[in-house]
Amino acid sequence: MLLDGDSASAHPWPPITAVLKEELDEAGIFQTDIVTAPKADGDFSNFKPDFSKYQVIVLNYDAQDWPESLKTPFEAFVKNGGGLVTVHAAETAFPNWKEFNEMIGASGFRGRTDKDGPLWFVKDGKLVSDNTPGPAGAHGNRIPYLVTVQDPNHPITKGLPKTWMHQGDELYNKLRGPGTNMTVLASAYSDPANRGTGRDEPQLIVVNYGTGRVFNTVAGHDANAMSSVDWLVTFQRGTEWAATGKVTQKVPADFPTAQSVSYRPNIAALDPSYKNGLNALTSGGGRGAGGGSGRGGGGGRAAVPGQ
Repeated sequence: MLLDGDSASAHPWPPITAVLKEELDEAGIFQTDIVTAPKADGDFSNFKPDFSKYQVIVLNYDAQDWPESLKTPFEAFVKNGGGLVTVHAAETAFPNWKEFNEMIGASGFRGRTDKDGPLWFVKDGKLVSDNTPGPAGAHGNRIPYLVTVQDPNHPITKGLPKTWMHQGDELYNKLRGPGTNMTVLASAYSDPANRGTGRDEPQLIVVNYGTGRVFNTVAGHDANAMSSVDWLVTFQRGTEWAATGKVTQKVPADFPTAQSVSYRPNIAALDPSYKNGLNALTSGGGRGAGGGSGRGGGGGRAAVPGQ
């Protein structure tokens, strides 16, 4: 189930749903239904999805709250063995829903503070927490950044290179949450030169919630970012793992390296702003390193200066 229907203005959900559906279909192993919920302030009285028909829910829904009539069966689905995948803005949703925050492990924005849990980051290869008071959630301009695998033995990351370049995206930092049964599979350095923390921030998170499996992918601001081959591949692998506990998909030949980004122009072209440049920054409208152009199903690579 690809569940959508509401989002903040910075993350319009219809184009994101189009990308997620395209990437799930490309994997060739999923049968995906798009289920659109009412907006958070809408009428949920007749919205009663049958979660039991599905192995995994991919969530593309970003709002403050849901009614108990939806939260209760959603919690039961995941706790009793269902899979859940949360994508970028969707993992910032529902700040006051305790069980949702247990599911995703750590998040930011929407008023989250130290009351919602400590800061989580990687230091010397280990997941650590920091109880310093303050708000949760921040990011700098959209520029390419290096991702580092922290758990090479997990099914999602097994066989991936130790490091790779992710093309221009929002690198979320200052993530807070309960962190219960949470593992950080990959992290990225949040550079103070780009309003970062100077810490290695979580990028790929997995959580065991009851007998369910949750994959929380923090990156993926829009179709441009989600066209990065590393994002596509880890999303596909993370969805399969959340559904089955295993990953059968091979690592494609165009996976990015530590020196260059790699992207799929056909995915990037699903974004209405694609014509403005592949890595247009969120501030100033400039172009980040690693830009590219073109349409269709072919891939693209671009070297990243200074890497």
